[in-house]
Amino acid sequence: MSSALDAVTTELVRAALEEDVGSGDVTTLATVAADAQAIALITQKAPGAIYGLDVAEAVFRTLDPDARCERLVQEGVWREQGGPVLSISGLARALLTGERTALNFLTHLSGVATMAVRAAREVQGTGAKVLDTRKTIPGLRMLEKAAVAAGGASNHRVGLYDAILIKENHIAAAGGIAQAIERARAAAPELAGTLEVEVRNSGEIDEALAASAPRLLLDNMDEPQLRAAVAQVAGRAELEASGGVTLQSLRELAETGVEWVSMGALTHSAPALDLSLIMEAQS
Repeated sequence: MSSALDAVTTELVRAALEEDVGSGDVTTLATVAADAQAIALITQKAPGAIYGLDVAEAVFRTLDPDARCERLVQEGVWREQGGPVLSISGLARALLTGERTALNFLTHLSGVATMAVRAAREVQGTGAKVLDTRKTIPGLRMLEKAAVAAGGASNHRVGLYDAILIKENHIAAAGGIAQAIERARAAAPELAGTLEVEVRNSGEIDEALAASAPRLLLDNMDEPQLRAAVAQVAGRAELEASGGVTLQSLRELAETGVEWVSMGALTHSAPALDLSLIMEAQS
């Protein structure tokens, strides 16, 4: 895990445990001896790919620094039959108290990785790549984007600070496509290579190309419109298709000749992967 992800994970785990445990896990404290030891096994119960083991382990080690974790699966790898994921040995109280928090992180992030694997499979052979978006759960963006990458899809900009994406409302406020591009290049020349402009029709495509935009966002265009845009641009800019993309529509869009297809559903609509935790007490 990178230092940035490590810092994010530490803070997220702290906040999540504070939210769930509060002043104390009253049931566990009342029923389980402080020195009782146990072993827990997390199991994958549906087809998919696992991601988030660092976070799950951090939950248990926050509650029991001596907890021992054994990984039983490689992250980002599709498993049709599921199976064992993670074994954790340590204080029974820590395993019980951390169970839901660890599974909340792991089922969600594994769901994102699973969606990313499926999306990457859909575009194989087309020459296009699938991008994630900023449609993420607040606070979880870095982890969700890491899950997307683990699943084989690609990351778009992280936030508003690391790339220039001029959308229709920016264009309206700036007074036109050319003006928006000129101002963006002047204000952030170090990001000029990332510059992308949203276009809605052939006229706006011509305006963006005339201003030498290196990348165009073709928003909510259907398959015939995308093919027409690809022909019009003729390689003078990279093209990204976007807007309401699903696993079912992904390949058709990718086959139009665009370089990228962005898919908010990778993060905002990824179903949680079905996982369970079973614990056994140790004598």
